[in-house]
Amino acid sequence: MLRGLMEMLSAEILTWFGIFADWARANPVSLLIGFGAVPVAMTVAVEVGKHLRRRRTPPQTPERTAAPVAAPIEVESAEPVRAAESVTPIAEPQPAPAAAPEPAPPVPKPVRLSERLRLTSENLVGRVGRLVGTRRVDDELLEELEMLLFSADLGVSSAESLLEAVRSRAAGGDVAKVRGVLREAILEKLRRVESVEPPLATTAKPHIVLVLGVNGSGKTTTIGKLAARYRQAGKSVLLGAGDTFRAAASEQLQTWGERVGCDVITGPAGGDPSAVAFDTVKAAVGRGVDVAIIDTAGRLQTKKPLMDELSKLARVIGRDLEGAPHESLLVLDSNTGQNAISQARLFSEVTRVTGLVLTKLDGTAKGGVLVGLADEFGIPVKFVGVGEAVEDLREFSAEEFVDAVFAT
Repeated sequence: MLRGLMEMLSAEILTWFGIFADWARANPVSLLIGFGAVPVAMTVAVEVGKHLRRRRTPPQTPERTAAPVAAPIEVESAEPVRAAESVTPIAEPQPAPAAAPEPAPPVPKPVRLSERLRLTSENLVGRVGRLVGTRRVDDELLEELEMLLFSADLGVSSAESLLEAVRSRAAGGDVAKVRGVLREAILEKLRRVESVEPPLATTAKPHIVLVLGVNGSGKTTTIGKLAARYRQAGKSVLLGAGDTFRAAASEQLQTWGERVGCDVITGPAGGDPSAVAFDTVKAAVGRGVDVAIIDTAGRLQTKKPLMDELSKLARVIGRDLEGAPHESLLVLDSNTGQNAISQARLFSEVTRVTGLVLTKLDGTAKGGVLVGLADEFGIPVKFVGVGEAVEDLREFSAEEFVDAVFAT
């Protein structure tokens, strides 16, 4: 059957081939054109097919390809050492030479006391030198020397005793002799008031210090410096702002407390100073502090109110702590001259004064009042103030003071 089908197709093909041959012989031009159009038709068919495929296929987002990873760089290994003896030892790094230490800042030299007492020295010793000059001590010179000593704020009794010393020991002598006699006489007076105990010694715990003095004498500043001295000595300190009447006295003491590093007990402005003193002692006992320093009001209108106030203070303090106050320091401004002697007399009459502090000696020519205070009252001089710094509150030494006044 298949064979018959093949024979039939072959016959059909031969028939169509014959028909085509007859047509080609009859139309040669059409045959050429037909063969030339075949390539064109094929090209057009191919392009149309591409276009149809693009329309049928949906657009696809191109895939992001990862950035090519750089291949690791191979480091060639160092060439192995061929022989141990060929190895050159590598010297260990030497430490850099230590830098030369910077020179320490120069420590300021303490100001010599003679520089701080220069005005007092000039007012007493300088004037004596100019008065005597090349003269010899006689009656006429003694009269002139008497007037000079009376005007040097020494006090009447001290000036008279010094004049008598010159009359008896330097008669006929020169200026050097007069200076020597005055120096020894003044030193003898001041040695009597040197403190037997160290100025910062404490006799109890807490050691209660009551500070007296008129307004403007440097009382509150002295308390601050004294607190700093105790702190430097390793003592714990508590301050009591008992001057409730002077404006800003409490604030000034609180400023010192912050600077020194100690607490301050205060009360209302215009309140009872005894109440502040009582609270200070009670707090000092409760906290176990070493030293309590109590400020007081400095009013001197009349003796009776001052006496009543100080007596009440002493009673209140002693009620809570037996034996307190252990010290009562009187602060005197050396600028006031003879008035300082009057203040010392008044305070000594109304209360027990155990020590003196003479302030502002660096700015006055009236430091000779210290001789008058020592001669008349015999109260120990604990400190002298010769400047603004804490270290300028200096322990009193008779020898040092006299050497400074009589320095050449």
